[in-house]
Amino acid sequence: MAEAQRELRTPEASRFWRRYRELSRNVVAISFVSLLNDASSEIIYPLLPLFLASALATSPAAIGLIEGAAESVSSLLKLFSGYFSDRRGKRKGLVVFGYALAGAVRPLLAFASSWPQVLIIRLTDRIGKGIRSAPRDAMIADSSPSHLRGLAFGFHRAMDHAGAVIGPLLGFAILWLIAADPAQPTATDYARVFLVASVPALAAVGVAAFVVREAATASADANATAARPKLSLRGFDSNFRRLLFVLALFTLSNSSDAFLLLRAQETGVAVAAVPVLWAALHVSKVTSSLVGGNLSDRVGRKPMMVIGWLLYGAVYAGFAVVERAWAAWALFLIYGIYFGLTEGVEKALVADLVRTEQRGTAYGLYNFSIGVMVFPASLLMGAMWTLFGARTAFLISAGIGIVAAALMVIFVQAPRRHES
Repeated sequence: MAEAQRELRTPEASRFWRRYRELSRNVVAISFVSLLNDASSEIIYPLLPLFLASALATSPAAIGLIEGAAESVSSLLKLFSGYFSDRRGKRKGLVVFGYALAGAVRPLLAFASSWPQVLIIRLTDRIGKGIRSAPRDAMIADSSPSHLRGLAFGFHRAMDHAGAVIGPLLGFAILWLIAADPAQPTATDYARVFLVASVPALAAVGVAAFVVREAATASADANATAARPKLSLRGFDSNFRRLLFVLALFTLSNSSDAFLLLRAQETGVAVAAVPVLWAALHVSKVTSSLVGGNLSDRVGRKPMMVIGWLLYGAVYAGFAVVERAWAAWALFLIYGIYFGLTEGVEKALVADLVRTEQRGTAYGLYNFSIGVMVFPASLLMGAMWTLFGARTAFLISAGIGIVAAALMVIFVQAPRRHES
């Protein structure tokens, strides 16, 4: 009784942060690895197109080929790496190898002298991402009881987005310090930035190798299960398959954020302010991810996803009609809230709907169903924009997102809880 009275007197904010102290050491360590790795990646990512275009005289078509091919390879490998981690009953080795591969090749960008070399480096980097992502998500699920699973994935996404805030700001700060003319950096300036970016990447490998631990449930459940996992949807129930279909449909509306940046520039957002706008978006993602994952443990994953997708539809409808720069800034901040309500929640929902020994394969299928739709989504958005204008393109995307939210309500059942 006394404990219950103390709980009633505890402020809501205090209870909120106390739940975060319940997260396992493994979840915190994996999340810190993601922060370091994403900081490294985001130092490079905003500068890479500029380096290709100015220092290596690369055409826009070749730049598109580099990024499209890299993401496609990553999506395909996520499918197989998750399945392989289920077959082995161990996940850490794949996670460490994936981070190590990316950390080893990123410094090579400093020595690239042609865009095909950059293509090979980016492909290898994304291969590392494809190898580590599904096993890493399965490790987070393995390390979290179901009542903390949304919190765990929300915390991981918040740390990942924190790296995406730190990275671009570090990249431009380094460039400002080392370049004689930061507005027109030389190939040598870019090379120095790329070398510095390798430091947090290598630190991420160290944390993954020496701090992250293999979750006991991964190997124990795999050894205790008579039926070996198969790389097939047949081993999953119809509810999980319907979830994948709805996720794929929603992803068809979710094109590259480059279109949002282009729309923002049309409203009057200065090119020089774009890095700040990008960082502000990720600040919104950080704060909303901390709240969204926690809420999903209390109100359910499905309601959070539906609310998030409806908010996404509203934001895209807003981009269809926006005319002022300040309104574009506001829409970007609200767009970040959509990520906080859905990204970690989706991954927690996957863990809720499948057996423990299937998690790696399930996350592979989840990432694959999203990854294969990313490229068509951007093609559709670009085609609609070219043929009918930005307003129609954004309204079509908003409509697809809202339809996906409705199908989520109708066809996907509330998740079953699996205690770890």
